[in-house]
Amino acid sequence: MNLTIVAFDNQTHRDKVISLWNDVFAYEADHNVPQLVIDKKREFGDGLFFIAQNNKDVIGTIMAGYDGHRGWIYSMAVSPNYQRKGIGSSLLAFAEQKLSELGCMKINLQIVEGNEAVESFYIANGYQTEKRISMGKCLPKNIGSTEQTSGADGL
Repeated sequence: MNLTIVAFDNQTHRDKVISLWNDVFAYEADHNVPQLVIDKKREFGDGLFFIAQNNKDVIGTIMAGYDGHRGWIYSMAVSPNYQRKGIGSSLLAFAEQKLSELGCMKINLQIVEGNEAVESFYIANGYQTEKRISMGKCLPKNIGSTEQTSGADGL
C-alpha cells in the first residue's frame, strides 16, 4: 500500500469523500449531509480536513477543529476495505500533530453511544472515556432544512 495523507482539495477529493462518507456513515440528520458538511468546513478554512490516499484512491478522511482552547476530532472515516490496517491510527496521529502545531493542549471527540468498536479504537490510540453530558441544538437557518432537534445521530 502507498499511503499518503494530504489536505482536502475540493476539486480532487469532493466526490470521492462524499461516496466514502455515504458508505461509512449512517447519518440521517440534515446537518450531516456530506455536501453540506464539506461546504461548511471549506468556508471556515482552517485547513484541518485531511484525506488518506492509496495512490490516488481516497480510503480515509479525518476532520478536525481548533478554537484556541480545545481541539476536536469531528469525524473520521476509513473505507471498510481498508479498516484494521492502521489507516485510522495514521489519520488520527496526523490530525493530532497538526493540532499540536497550533498549540492545542487537549483534544476532544464524541462517538455515538453504544459504538464500542469505535470507543475501543480511540482507547487503543490513547484516548479515555470521560463522563460528560453531550448536548446539542441544530440551527435550521444554517442547515437549509426544517430540522429542529438533534438525535443520537446528531454528531
